Amino acid sequence: MAYANTSPALPSSSHPMANPGYGKRPAGDEDPHADPDFAHLSPREAEIAVFVDHLDDGHAMGHKVLAAQHPRYGQQAMRTSLSRLAEAGHLRWIREHITVEDNTMRWVTRTYWSRTRRSEAWWEAFARERNGRIVPGDLRPGLARTDEPELPEPEADPQSEPESEASTSYLTLAGIREANPRMSLSESDCRSLASLAGEWLSRGATPQDITRAVTEGLPATVNNPGGLARNRLENKMPPKKAKIRQKAAPRRARVTRAVMCCMSCDADELTTTIKGGMCPDCRAEYEAAVAAEEAGRLDAGYVPDTFLADPDAHAVYEWVDVPRRAAEVRAAGGLRPRTERAL
Repeated sequence: MAYANTSPALPSSSHPMANPGYGKRPAGDEDPHADPDFAHLSPREAEIAVFVDHLDDGHAMGHKVLAAQHPRYGQQAMRTSLSRLAEAGHLRWIREHITVEDNTMRWVTRTYWSRTRRSEAWWEAFARERNGRIVPGDLRPGLARTDEPELPEPEADPQSEPESEASTSYLTLAGIREANPRMSLSESDCRSLASLAGEWLSRGATPQDITRAVTEGLPATVNNPGGLARNRLENKMPPKKAKIRQKAAPRRARVTRAVMCCMSCDADELTTTIKGGMCPDCRAEYEAAVAAEEAGRLDAGYVPDTFLADPDAHAVYEWVDVPRRAAEVRAAGGLRPRTERAL
């Protein structure tokens, strides 16, 4: 596959997966791979676009994960680049309201990627078309899909319980006297041994298997048929069969509403305007970061040593106050301090 960037970094096989149902999801209807795929982007964004494009469906897409996996760019650079990819029409975050077949409801947020550059109108139509789609119903907000519930284990075979004289276990034991009179079991013996014989049957043995186990290779003298039968039934017990656990069919759900949401915060188009994948506040912060970076006041830079797979054990690293750093970014762009969003 050819790309304008001649030596892009590509994801490793160890790139982490997101929780099931989340992570990278294709928008679909893609153009074939071609050299000009990301030619409209700056070199850094084009390289990160190639990196993301090579991720498998379901791979984690958070900027911190991508920065930890990418060999050249750190968190600030990755976050800014993802915003630029969203603005360029390659990336969107869509919040979907789903109604499960048990009538429970929830919101889930998914990340959609398109190698083909899309317009704002295309993404809006894509979000609307999600309405009515069938999706797995075991997705929980921000969490992994729950494991498919296993059906309750079958109740113990009734033949493994103490049984009446009409049971297969009891009749098998009572019939042993016909195979070898020296192993004639009393009525009391048959009742007390019925649970052992039932366990044999539950493990796949036949009445003939039980009879052979009790009667073959008898000693010259049998003084206690009941005791000898118990010893043989316990010591020759066949192994348990591997239980096949049945799983319930995954619950189905239907998307009943889909809205565009901001890539950086919890805002969505129900409460604010989403344009280019960002709300106005996050867009202002993004533009300030871009301006500061272009003016040289903010070093998006490469990955610091603290993000490398094997950092220098003797190095001393500086603790970073993230909220203060964000405030510095806004100040560098001439923006007022950000206020808390009203709930």
